[in-house]
Amino acid sequence: MAMQQPEEQSNSPQPHLKKVIGVFGGSNILIGIMIGSGIFYIGSYVLERSGMSMGLALLAWLIGGLVTLLGSLCFAELGAMNPATGGIYVYLSEAYSPMVGYMFNFQSMLIGGPGSIAAIAIALPLALKSLIPMNGVVVKLVAIGLIVIFTLINYFGVDTGELVQNIFNVLKVLPLILIIVLGVFWGHYTPRWSVVQQPKGGSAVDFIQMIAFAVIASLWAYEGWTNLNTVAGEMKEPQKNLPRALILSVGFTTIVYVLFNLAIYRALPFGQINHAIQHGQLYLGTAVAERFLGQFGTILVAVTMALAMISSLNGMILAFSRYYYAAAQDRLLWKPFAHVHAKFRTPDVSLFAQMLISIVLVLTRELDQLTSLVVFSGAVFNMLSILAVPMMRRRQPDTPRPYRVWAYPWTVIIATLAFLIILGNNFIDDPLTSILGLAVPAIGAVVYLGFRRYYRVH
Repeated sequence: MAMQQPEEQSNSPQPHLKKVIGVFGGSNILIGIMIGSGIFYIGSYVLERSGMSMGLALLAWLIGGLVTLLGSLCFAELGAMNPATGGIYVYLSEAYSPMVGYMFNFQSMLIGGPGSIAAIAIALPLALKSLIPMNGVVVKLVAIGLIVIFTLINYFGVDTGELVQNIFNVLKVLPLILIIVLGVFWGHYTPRWSVVQQPKGGSAVDFIQMIAFAVIASLWAYEGWTNLNTVAGEMKEPQKNLPRALILSVGFTTIVYVLFNLAIYRALPFGQINHAIQHGQLYLGTAVAERFLGQFGTILVAVTMALAMISSLNGMILAFSRYYYAAAQDRLLWKPFAHVHAKFRTPDVSLFAQMLISIVLVLTRELDQLTSLVVFSGAVFNMLSILAVPMMRRRQPDTPRPYRVWAYPWTVIIATLAFLIILGNNFIDDPLTSILGLAVPAIGAVVYLGFRRYYRVH
């Protein structure tokens, strides 16, 4: 399909995306994406990787939050300097080349965005199977229904999607706070605070590797922190509000994760926690709710998990659709993807294209396959985006920067090292999937050259 000239050359005014997202709404988008169902079970992996040392596990959660905060500070500088819709796509294009930006965008449009949406849509009915029996077909039908419903919600306006995000976030955070208060203040057990715990027969290097392994597990719970920059073009006063929303959302999420796991350690005896993890019973938050609230606690956790995944799903649908829009604005995707609905002021074609790709992935892939596809390439581009900070300071030293990264360059160095550890760990654990995760961006480079050649001819 041939693309036409940019919208700016049209005789009639074209609608633009609305700037309606403030600090509270922006923070809720990120909190909604980051705090999903993982809060109830990832803590078990962190504790197990910490050699069952509660003090070391809490330290891993703090380090994970700190690394995420350092990364978000880098994104705050990039976003405040160039508050355009598209996020990482924009930064990679400016710092390296348009081809690198498009490689990220291509994998985000085909796998990263729709894959994450499909994964969370499938995970939600799976989490409720204990309360509502469902077979595989019903699970996928529910997942498709969720994708359609929340695509329509975001089609009717970014302010509508933001309102839904705010409501579901508040509804999910209140039960989490209840569990935290019950565990921390009414729990009877004293956690084992010591962090000096080496593997049997292990050296100091083994100990450091164990900490790094535990931190990697915690970082998966913080995933999604990069997505607010995608809608920077729809934020009010993004130069001020984007950094504030990033810092507030990551800080709040870190506090919730640390206190939630502390509540588990206070409410449950170590023997019970150890036995549960050894037998694959990873949802320790559910056990805390059951201890204090009985059967109602089980239902409360199930509802909270559903609310958490709904807010995560809604936030992803809102944010990821902007990748299509940004690429079309740069004439690297067909013009209809840059269309903005005249009344609702949303990228309607991009939203529905994302919906269709997500549905295809729901029908053709299982949950574990979807999550494996998006992890490795996503970490590569996140790391490149962090390194874009020094690249842009060198390339554009005179460009106004309303926000500058704290403790530069150490912020960039530490965050980059953290992502290198993640990438190395993923490649060692699953080299084939890691390589496949880079194949789609490589194809994106070929598609980019095709679009560029097309426009040279036309």
